[in-house]
Amino acid sequence: MFQDERAFSNRREAGRELARLLLNARPSDDALVLALPRGGVPVAFEIALALGAPLDVFVVRKLGTPGHPELAMGAIASGGVRVLNDEVVQALAIPPHLIDAVAEREQLELERRESAYRHGRPLPSLRDRTVVLVDDGLATGSTMKAAVQAVKQQKPARVIVAVPVGAPETCRALRAVADEVICARTPAHFSAVGEWYRDFAQITDDEVTALLSVHR
Repeated sequence: MFQDERAFSNRREAGRELARLLLNARPSDDALVLALPRGGVPVAFEIALALGAPLDVFVVRKLGTPGHPELAMGAIASGGVRVLNDEVVQALAIPPHLIDAVAEREQLELERRESAYRHGRPLPSLRDRTVVLVDDGLATGSTMKAAVQAVKQQKPARVIVAVPVGAPETCRALRAVADEVICARTPAHFSAVGEWYRDFAQITDDEVTALLSVHR
């Protein structure tokens, strides 16, 4: 597999570099860091430490294309938000009933993760706060776009998207929906997020809950 010399050692290192960029952006004192689990949690953990900000999770689920689940045709997020990638849906002529079936399945997993990570705790109020949405990278951006739209329903003062690496066109596109987008790396030849980490091991539910517990 291709490995650029600028690749991060792991998600925690990526979070520390991203935190330095965020400090320059000077988010407000009431900033709240929201990680997209699972991969965004170790990144966000380092950012929250550096900012002295609270850390929580915001659950978003990719809607995989039938037969090609790695290809996103959209995403869903807490609050009943659904975002579709119209280009993919139209190019593959995916009928609405198949989209609904995938969305229903992913909704069950979204609810399971919220229960596992939050243990009944409500999401903190986002109203009039600066919300920093964090993931370990951006490919199509469907899940992050869904997260931004869902967060904006709760009337925050500002939404900042922060990721260690992303496809240049995706980072540009997200600037149309977020107040600020910080991508530490925007490689011209981007094909997969995992190529930009020397250690890109899957994060488990236990690791997510442990990091949230340590931060609290």
